[in-house]
Formats: sequence, structure tokens, C-alpha cells
Amino acid sequence: MARLFDTYQKEVFPQLQKELGLANPMQVPRITKITCNIGVGEASRNAKLLDTAAEQMANITGQKPVIRKARKSIAAFKLREGMPVGVKVTLRRTRMYEFLDRLINIALPRVRDFRGISTTSFDGRGNYTLGVRDILIFPEVDYQKVEGTVGMNITITTSAPSDDQARALLAAMGMPFQRR
Repeated sequence: MARLFDTYQKEVFPQLQKELGLANPMQVPRITKITCNIGVGEASRNAKLLDTAAEQMANITGQKPVIRKARKSIAAFKLREGMPVGVKVTLRRTRMYEFLDRLINIALPRVRDFRGISTTSFDGRGNYTLGVRDILIFPEVDYQKVEGTVGMNITITTSAPSDDQARALLAAMGMPFQRR
């Protein structure tokens, strides 16, 4: 069982239920899924970049990514409908908690001049999106195989009905938010 899941069940869950004043335990917010996405804009000209991104995503998340294709053509970007443009992974259950644990305790502290993540990246429905500029902060990434800087979007989807409840959940889980 994932270490962060144990922490959630034993410490965070009772704390949130009491803090938010929720009588029904099913109302207590929880993380439902984490979606990781790497956009590879140069994939139309260099297919090797897409393979490298897929391999690195699999190393980081422990799950095989899905190759995403363009939904419509954009002439300015020399992009045709159906061309591969990125890779995506949706994590749930144990892998989700293990990834979040590694993100909070290993990857984010490796960011240069790290002062915490923004508290304003919530979407109004209790979901949080975080952009990572370089995937080299993850220890699973092979430095020799990555060409240039490759970024990643990480979306944490929660069952919280509001941003305040989601912020309380993520803060209790150990997410390093900026101090105001």
C-alpha cells in the first residue's frame, strides 16, 4: 500500500472531516486521479522525440502512456488532423498516490530556487494543475536520452466541490504551497 494513502486514511481524512465540519464521511474530499501530459510540438518533424517522451513518461509514472493526436489542422503550426502531438497518462489508486508522493518529496524540492507552488492554479471545481518546466527533476529520467528541455503538465483531480476544500486537502497531504 502507498505511504501517502496510509497518511491520508489515518491523519488527513479525520482532520479534514473535523476541519470542514462534514458529518457524512463520503463528503470528505479525496484525490480521484492524476493526469500527466507532455506536449511534443516538434513530433510532426521528428518522430524520435515522441518516442523519447513516451519512454520518459513511462519511466516517471510507471504506466504506459497514450499517444495523443491533433484533433484539427492548424496551418500556422504545420499541423494536420491526426498527427501525433503528445503523450498522456491517467493515474489512479496506488500508482496515483506513489506518483504524488514522489512529486511532493523528491521532484519538487529538486527545482532550482523553489519557493513553493502557486495557490491560484485551481480551476473553480476543486482541480489543481501544475506545470513542470523540465522533467529532469524526476530521478527516473535518463539525462542522455532527453534532448533539450521537455515540460510536463500535471492535473490533480479531486472530489472537492470548491477550491478551498481542494486546497485544504492538498495542503494536508503535504503539497508545498507558497506562503502569502
